[in-house]
Amino acid sequence: MRKIRTVAAVVVFLCITAMFLDFTGVLHHYFALLAKMQFFPAVMVGNVIVVCFILLVTLLFGRFYCSIMCPLGVMQDGFNFVARKVKKNRFSYVKERPWLRYSILGVFVVLILVGLNALAALIAPYSAYGRIATSLLQPVYVWFNNILAAIAEGHESYAFYERDVWLKSALSLGVAAVTLVLIGIMALHRGRTWCSNICPVGTVLGLVSRFSLFRPEIDVEKCRNCRKCEKNCKASCIDIENHRIDYSRCVACMDCVDECKFGALDYVRARKKSSSSVSASSETVDTSRRAFMATASMTAAAVTLRAQEHKVDGMLAAVDDKLIPQRDVALKPAGAISLRNFDKHCTSCQLCVSECPNGVLRASEKLSTLLQPEMSFERGWCRPECTRCGEVCPTGAIHPVTKEQKTDIHVGYAVIVPDNCVAYRDGEQCGNCARHCPAGAVVMVEREDGVAVPSVNTDRCIGCGACEYLCPSRPFSAIYVNGREVHIGG
Repeated sequence: MRKIRTVAAVVVFLCITAMFLDFTGVLHHYFALLAKMQFFPAVMVGNVIVVCFILLVTLLFGRFYCSIMCPLGVMQDGFNFVARKVKKNRFSYVKERPWLRYSILGVFVVLILVGLNALAALIAPYSAYGRIATSLLQPVYVWFNNILAAIAEGHESYAFYERDVWLKSALSLGVAAVTLVLIGIMALHRGRTWCSNICPVGTVLGLVSRFSLFRPEIDVEKCRNCRKCEKNCKASCIDIENHRIDYSRCVACMDCVDECKFGALDYVRARKKSSSSVSASSETVDTSRRAFMATASMTAAAVTLRAQEHKVDGMLAAVDDKLIPQRDVALKPAGAISLRNFDKHCTSCQLCVSECPNGVLRASEKLSTLLQPEMSFERGWCRPECTRCGEVCPTGAIHPVTKEQKTDIHVGYAVIVPDNCVAYRDGEQCGNCARHCPAGAVVMVEREDGVAVPSVNTDRCIGCGACEYLCPSRPFSAIYVNGREVHIGG
């Protein structure tokens, strides 16, 4: 069973990682279900079927979700695998810290209830791994792809094509790096400490797994007290002195069953406890039931309420990089419906950021929407024919829309800054914004002096950002796009 569980975990982990790394949008069509099967995104979208399925599997078989489906949990097992090569039998039993687990879970649920999902997502396992994959792993993957593209081009093959490697967000990169280092240190020294004490999903599933129907159990008559199982339990949940397993922390990895050479440990149907054992642990079970009921209520309420390339102009003069303008309202992709709907459902996993082919999406650095994606047009514009972000979003923060629907959705409107415009300021003919506007919202109007200047029809503008991106003014464009609180059309 341990080998089957390990193979399944590795396959799921590689598929989810490939989905975050892939910039072609092809792999998502095959692996999208794995994203929708993640617990926290399913809660945020109100996917009762997935949530109930995960809870049912946990109630029957224990925390298999944490061992197989959770990419952050499997990543910790990877660290543990490396550590075991250096030192074996390195764990020991650690008493449960319920005050820490339930305090973190309580804060997590409160943040969701008050609408601060972005802060809650900092410790959500799927979101945390998504940021690690997008900010740390994808650049390495793209660099390797570019090397292959250069080699292929030398052989007159275009099996690969180059992509720019650029820093989407310094804050997102920093958070991802800190998360990776912190979890890595914990995993190398204490196994699944993050899962046992910090992860809110692990705490919720731990409350359910206390009553799992099938689980590893110790046969006292066969046990020789060698502590081999305890020393190899990465959840530190086996108390061999009292022949007890803390099932709220057990992730059903089967390492203990595999390590026991006396057949004292087996994965079996839960046995009934003796009367003395029941009386001794009645207080703990009662507390667990109360905690489970309280957390279930809070969860139900949460568901209900809920570095740059140097460019030159004609190889003669350096072209400054564009700077991000100050927008009155943040820009969200077509399909978000409104800022309120987007903020309520987004888990900051950044799958849409990694998949955006136009370089439009990047992580927000505002506290209220921390690391949630927003649109900006320094490296590209949101092309009407591209609907990939809505296709990959697992939570419904960005609803899927067709290409026809997208051309009718107004996510923002363009605003002209005359002081930056060469036509207004210097009387020079330009018209680049009007020439490239796909909606015909920007038109050139002739002034009394005969100079044509741009004018915006906000009713026609869809907020795609073509005008802002293609404006030649530097470092700030002479035209920029403001977002809309509620999207129009579609």
